[in-house]
Amino acid sequence: MIRSPGTVGFEGNRAPVASSRLLGAIATSLAIGTLSLCLVVTLTVLSIKATVAMPIP
Repeated sequence: MIRSPGTVGFEGNRAPVASSRLLGAIATSLAIGTLSLCLVVTLTVLSIKATVAMPIP
């Protein structure tokens, strides 16, 4: 195994892992997923409260 000159361990020229557009798309999808999860939890809590508030026939 031949070591490249001037590099030590993980240091050296770093290549970009992902493009900025890909990172933006991932961040957007995570934000949308988080908001939808919050909406589902809120609706669930409200429906449980409405069910508990109803009188038993």
